[in-house]
Amino acid sequence: MCQSFESISELFGSNVFNDAVMRERLPKDVYESLKKAMDGSKSLDPASADLVANAMKDWAIEKGATHYCHWFQPMTGSTAEKHDSFISPTADGQVIMEFSGKELIQGEPDASSFPSGGLRATFEARGYTAWDCTSPVFVKEDGKNITLYIPSAFCSYTGEALDKKTPLLRSVETLNTQAMRVLKALGNKTSKIVTATLGPEQEYFLIDRSFYEARLDLVLTGRTLFGAPSPRGQEMDDHYFGTLHERVASFMNEVNIELWKLGVSAKTQHNEVSPAQYELAPVFATVNIGTDHNQLTMETLQKVALRHDFVCLLHEKPFAGVNGSGKHNNWSMVTDDGINLLNPGKTPHENMVFLVMLCAIVRAVDKYAKLLRASVANTGNEHRLGANEAPPAIVSIFLGDQLTDIFEQLATGGARSSKEGGELKLGVSTLPPLPKDSTDRNRTSPFAFTGNKFEFRMVGSTQSVASPNFVLNTIVADILSEVADELEKASDVNAATQKLLQKIATEHSRIIYNGDNYTDEWVAEAKKRGLPNIISTAESLQTITDPENVALFEKHKVLSKKELYARKEVLLEAYSMQVNIEAKTMLNIAKRQILPAASTYSGRLGSDIQAVTAAGVNADTQVEMLKKVAALIKDFDSNIKTLENAVTKLSDIDDVVKQALECRDNVIPAMNAVREPADELEEIVDADVWPLPSYAEMLFLK
Repeated sequence: MCQSFESISELFGSNVFNDAVMRERLPKDVYESLKKAMDGSKSLDPASADLVANAMKDWAIEKGATHYCHWFQPMTGSTAEKHDSFISPTADGQVIMEFSGKELIQGEPDASSFPSGGLRATFEARGYTAWDCTSPVFVKEDGKNITLYIPSAFCSYTGEALDKKTPLLRSVETLNTQAMRVLKALGNKTSKIVTATLGPEQEYFLIDRSFYEARLDLVLTGRTLFGAPSPRGQEMDDHYFGTLHERVASFMNEVNIELWKLGVSAKTQHNEVSPAQYELAPVFATVNIGTDHNQLTMETLQKVALRHDFVCLLHEKPFAGVNGSGKHNNWSMVTDDGINLLNPGKTPHENMVFLVMLCAIVRAVDKYAKLLRASVANTGNEHRLGANEAPPAIVSIFLGDQLTDIFEQLATGGARSSKEGGELKLGVSTLPPLPKDSTDRNRTSPFAFTGNKFEFRMVGSTQSVASPNFVLNTIVADILSEVADELEKASDVNAATQKLLQKIATEHSRIIYNGDNYTDEWVAEAKKRGLPNIISTAESLQTITDPENVALFEKHKVLSKKELYARKEVLLEAYSMQVNIEAKTMLNIAKRQILPAASTYSGRLGSDIQAVTAAGVNADTQVEMLKKVAALIKDFDSNIKTLENAVTKLSDIDDVVKQALECRDNVIPAMNAVREPADELEEIVDADVWPLPSYAEMLFLK
């Protein structure tokens, strides 16, 4: 049934303890105290916290909730939650429903089993969750279970950040501080707060649940470790923006309803490039809320898919040879009085605030290119970056014709003009003329300006967007602090600004590239320019603790040296563990499914040869087939043994860096060698013998 606009308006945010609910349920003075706590100007006193907690509890119970949980984001990259009921025993053997301010503000989950990179010993179990009042509390429905969710930060007993939210919140504060310094130096007397905004597009695959359950590689690793190419892939370009399959459309409708109830402004949905691939994009939110909403989006996609007998695959490269999945990270900065600092206006060459912000970002991306690359490094993205649907591992910036022209003018002493877009006339009398943007888009660029924001296109589809965004916030804040230092001491701010912009435009032009990032020519050109090209995850993650990065995060109090080193260790360990799981899964499938199937087929061929020969008929064709299959089986078996040795060797290494390099140099090449004859066998062995659903079935059958 089609829902009316009014019902959707009522539906949106209905499970969120939002501003309207707070106004209605809280005393005015408590509401104002909470708002001050949310903007960071004043802590919430215990008495007010109790009243807020009680109002949340009553609201949640009215919606059927029996439990609450502190919902946090450990360094696993996913979310975590421990549920406690509202019940409290009374002296007469009954229970009452209670929820205190203390329980709202702080929780104590067991911290020992979460990755900490050495910040916590295994036997040290205590860890704290702290309510993040800047992200709305909500009620989530999981079947018949209804729970009050409290977005929270997660820290160790000694105060170190054990999660992804804490450094993100710290980066939000430092970006605000440094951006406000610049705005004040440039004469802004009205804005009080600057915050980063985020609109993360989410790409994903949907396949039939029966196919998923028949493939151990998808179940255990999220991607296919074997699979011959489908006779038809994405080469027809007919799936992209194509008509939605009815079953998929029904799934998307339910996803939207679930997300809208949680206040997630799911806006755009469409078929993506690859068969069985789709995309969902929200309206912008603050970077913190946008990060929480993206976690909810991924969870909701996977949960709702099962209701429709689909499985949602979020892996960056679930199928070799077709489009992988990313998460385009649309990022900007806005003030509390509604100014988008990355909106160039009609005459960007005259917009001094915009030019300063633009140049600061250009310098930040060039100076910290390796750190940005590391912020998106994981096992899945290693398969995707540099393929023909994702930017390469080389970080560069697309500005487009108009802004590149202005940037070049700045290098020569000052911007004096802006190229205009004009108007498109389509030559059909019934079609209106269209305003033409002053610049095109570049879908191959890792970091592209797209009108009034930057789109960081390297983020992987499984990743939490917290890490790339706290890195982005911090590096921009760092350059803005340099700008503010210059402008605050200048006697002539305008002259100092022009000099600064000229310096940045001159020194950082190498990072600007508006061409095709997929070409070999760009790889060669980038090398000439001195831009880093760090292809492997193992190598990229090691750059996290380069001295300039340690200094950056310590200067802005986003991560201490100890916390930064811990993150590097966690990420390197996760990379090696994932590769190890994939290798062991591959061996399981190879030895228990593919090798027996190939042997069965070779035996069938042998019997056929005997029968044909006995009938006095030439069996040369069957003999050639058997020879080919036997040769592939021999290669396959030999490569299996090589992979087994590589996995055994990996288990004997303790150092996380050496483990990661061993994965890169030996385990992954051995896995690729195992796959090659297996995929060739799939194209020969009888379909009724082959044990795995094919790419064609998974991508095209619904």
